[in-house]
Amino acid sequence: MQLSIELRIPIMQKPGEILEQIQRIASDMQNKVGDAIRNSPAQEIEKNVRAMMNQGFQKMDLVTREEFELQTKVLAKTREKLEILEAKVAALEKQ
Repeated sequence: MQLSIELRIPIMQKPGEILEQIQRIASDMQNKVGDAIRNSPAQEIEKNVRAMMNQGFQKMDLVTREEFELQTKVLAKTREKLEILEAKVAALEKQ
């Protein structure tokens, strides 16, 4: 029995949408694992679950918590600099 999950995650997606998609994936995986348990012996289940999870994780563009937090800080600093530059441009335009 071959199990597979197809993932289509756009690169720029809102965090809420990503979480919903991850929840759908987890639910699909849970359902497929349940089906596999009912229809397969233990070794077959383990093999299929591992293959299914590996396939799903390989298709997802995941980052570590540390990398995510670092990029969040970089984005915040960039926004601050942008706001300062916008204020300077506005001041120059008033002259």
